[in-house]
Amino acid sequence: MRSIARIEPEVIGGVDTHQDLHYAAVVSPDGTPLGTGSFPTTRAGYRRLLAWMRSHGKLLRVGVEATGTYGASLVRLLSREGVPVLEVTGPDMAARRGKGKDDTIDAIAAARAAASGQRVQVAKDRNGRVEALRVLRTTRKTAIKCRRAALQQLHNTIVAAPEDLRDELRHFTRMRLLQTCAAWRPNTTAYRDPTVATRIAIKSLCRRVLLLNDEIAELDSLIEPLVAELAPTLVALEGVGTNCAGELLVTAGENPERLRSEASFAMLCGASPIPASSGKTQRHRLNRGGNRQANSALHMIVKCRMRTDVRTKTYVARRVAEGLSKREVMRCLKRYVAREVFAILTARIAT
Repeated sequence: MRSIARIEPEVIGGVDTHQDLHYAAVVSPDGTPLGTGSFPTTRAGYRRLLAWMRSHGKLLRVGVEATGTYGASLVRLLSREGVPVLEVTGPDMAARRGKGKDDTIDAIAAARAAASGQRVQVAKDRNGRVEALRVLRTTRKTAIKCRRAALQQLHNTIVAAPEDLRDELRHFTRMRLLQTCAAWRPNTTAYRDPTVATRIAIKSLCRRVLLLNDEIAELDSLIEPLVAELAPTLVALEGVGTNCAGELLVTAGENPERLRSEASFAMLCGASPIPASSGKTQRHRLNRGGNRQANSALHMIVKCRMRTDVRTKTYVARRVAEGLSKREVMRCLKRYVAREVFAILTARIAT
């Protein structure tokens, strides 16, 4: 008798990620649940999770929630194993109202989203130089926020300081103020006196700002050559500096081919107009969604070009003469810049 070859069934996985445990589910291509389980967030736990999913059949793809946070390590493992990973962008609110919510239900919903192709997108590749750029830029952003908060507190402390101390510091420039006050040696044993306590606080804030200045400068020295290596053509564009180029690179990710078209990239950056037509009224409204940091980068590029680029100045003058407001013209320009940037990013991967 001839042996009958066993056909391995096709399955799709879903993972609801958490700090200590990942809840996983496996469904058939039509969404029928085949099994659920929980696994620790360790390397051994990730391997067990993958082996468990594959034990149900041929694993086509996996839908994972929070691929940039709790699910990042799992996504790296699945990518190394050649398993396509889809990021589940949000819950199905209609199903949640009818069935409730717990971690197992969320895992099944993630698997069903990956099976249907709804509420999912291809996850970012977090194994390349763009991920290194993202980590450095995120640290720089927090350092800048801390420096801004320290400077604001320093200003408020000086404003409310005793009169003799305030008069002493009134006419200092910022850098002279920081350097002078950081070198103070107040008598810390007299900290109960308001004037001495204020001097101690001002010295501490000035030293904090100077340390943050050094930290930001050190990070800039790493970020600038990395951006130049990743996309020299992007940095060479009119109005595109290291900061804007870095933000757009991080937004697109190491694998911008996951974005289906330049229109999808514009939508990701919040630079695509949203149709808002009804009946005889045909119009578009402002897109307030998307990545707002990327939208801010496009905005800064457009503002720079409006000041320095002759072609952009000519375009602005023509559209204003047609009756558009300056804001509407800037929205059009941001859409054009998004198209230009996307072409460069996809060409970078192709080469």
